[in-house]
Amino acid sequence: MDARGFRYGLLGCLLGLLSAPGLAAPSFDALLKQADDIRTGDPTTFYKLLSQLERQQESATKEQRDKLRLMRAHGFLMKGQSELAIQELQELGTGSEDVNLRFRAGAMLANTYAVTRRFEQGLSALNEALPLASKVTDRDSRHHGLMAAGILYNQVGEYSLGRDYAQQVLDDDPKGRSRCLAGNLVVESLLGLHQPVQEEMIFSAIQACEQQNEALLAGFSRTYLARKWVADGKLKNAIDVLERHLSDVEATKYPRLIGEYHSMLADYRMKLGEIGAAERHANTAVAQGTAISGSLPLVVAHRVLYEIANTRGDPAMALEQYKKYANADKAYLNEIKTRELAYQLVRQQILQKNQQISALDQKNQVLQLQQKVDQQAAQNTRLIVILLILLIASIGYWAFKIKRVQLSLKKMAETDALTGICNRHHFTIRAERALAECARNGEQAALIMFDLDHFKNINDRFGHGTGDWALKEVAEASKGFCRRIDVLGRLGGEEFAILMYGCDLRAASRVAEDCRVRLAQIETRETGHVFAITGSFGVTSTQQSGYSLAKLLSQADKQLYRAKHAGRNRVCIYDAEQENARATSNVLEMPHRDRAEHLGA
Repeated sequence: MDARGFRYGLLGCLLGLLSAPGLAAPSFDALLKQADDIRTGDPTTFYKLLSQLERQQESATKEQRDKLRLMRAHGFLMKGQSELAIQELQELGTGSEDVNLRFRAGAMLANTYAVTRRFEQGLSALNEALPLASKVTDRDSRHHGLMAAGILYNQVGEYSLGRDYAQQVLDDDPKGRSRCLAGNLVVESLLGLHQPVQEEMIFSAIQACEQQNEALLAGFSRTYLARKWVADGKLKNAIDVLERHLSDVEATKYPRLIGEYHSMLADYRMKLGEIGAAERHANTAVAQGTAISGSLPLVVAHRVLYEIANTRGDPAMALEQYKKYANADKAYLNEIKTRELAYQLVRQQILQKNQQISALDQKNQVLQLQQKVDQQAAQNTRLIVILLILLIASIGYWAFKIKRVQLSLKKMAETDALTGICNRHHFTIRAERALAECARNGEQAALIMFDLDHFKNINDRFGHGTGDWALKEVAEASKGFCRRIDVLGRLGGEEFAILMYGCDLRAASRVAEDCRVRLAQIETRETGHVFAITGSFGVTSTQQSGYSLAKLLSQADKQLYRAKHAGRNRVCIYDAEQENARATSNVLEMPHRDRAEHLGA
């Protein structure tokens, strides 16, 4: 859903411009309206009109010049000069006397920030603009501001808010582009919330966009329709609607939409076993390059190419494609997390700001009361004491609340959200500190890495909910083998690690064996399914691998792979002599993530 959210960023900015009624010079007004009407469909003519308006601005009123600045910002955006557009919009948002224009500029500024991936600043700009909505008298201006909010909230994954703002526009009987865009936003929000969407709603959005010659939005609406049909088992219908309009989409020359269509067609053709067609579409999607980086279409395209290589029995190509698929998927997930984090940060900033304002208001009230108390000191001594106590308690309360929020954010940054143990970043920091201390004190340390066997099969057979349950149970079981000075962390997926302070290789191998036995004893019936949970362990220590965390992880990872290769559900201990012997026999090693997939982990 993230790719669909991002695609509206530029369109939201384009729709942020409407001609304002009641301007003094008819000829200038006519040029403004003409430029506004063709700004998304005919860029060449738009720039000619913009140049003409620039030449005539000396005779224009201030309101007309402000409107021209909005057009100018749009022109900068179309040329990719986002910083110039931001400067124009910031000055317009604070310098214009027209609340309608300030509202449009604020909404357009928010989406401009989103286009440049500065979601935190975009959300802050949006929060400053939205309070003006109740003062906006021009209905079209209000619609565009509300849709800007809907676009940005959909982009950061807050689909409920996105739907609410878009629905406000639909409920107000919008016209033209507003009906087209609002309809798309509501459908996108419902899909993001995993709620049912009626075909009639999607067809209505498509029709509204076609009537306005909005090829981009109509194209995106058809992707929603295709996904619904696939979910309903109408795979061929989905392929048909995408291929019938593929030439229209390619005519837009918009890489993200082109990549979306080709990646979907590649996926659907692959489902039908049409490998040649699937490969062509996947390669076309990938060819869109950096324009679709960090998006779901690129992930899907690389996954299809990986599946094709597997089908053809080409392991080298399969490995290469899987690496690209894994990198694309990681970039996509990072993009989602970045947007979600931006929303949380801005939300926290607003909360803190409101708290500060509330505390300042209370303080001002107290100061006013103190002035009255000074005039009647003898009579109001008790009141002064009570007010001072109230002030101190209030400040202490808010300080306590803020501190709790800060601690909560710190815990979120250091803890794996699913299992409650250290995430990879925090594990790395703690482990490196522990190793440095061991090195200074001449102490040994040992590292245990383990990976759950056949975890993908658990997810595939019983669902991700059962897989999450298994990961939490494994983390809980592993805690029982850790002392307070040891470091337990989830490195990612089904991979865990334990750094044991002051522990040699033999002791660590015993702990690993005990942990392995404990994992195999986990009772799974409470999930409603019966399956085995086992792990493959790799163990090394500083005596064998030194005090470098990277080297410890690398050599423990090799032993983990050896355990996988030897049949899983076992512990392999690092032995320098044996490793040297294996190295000389030219054993082929793959990166752990790819090996795990290769071995069916």
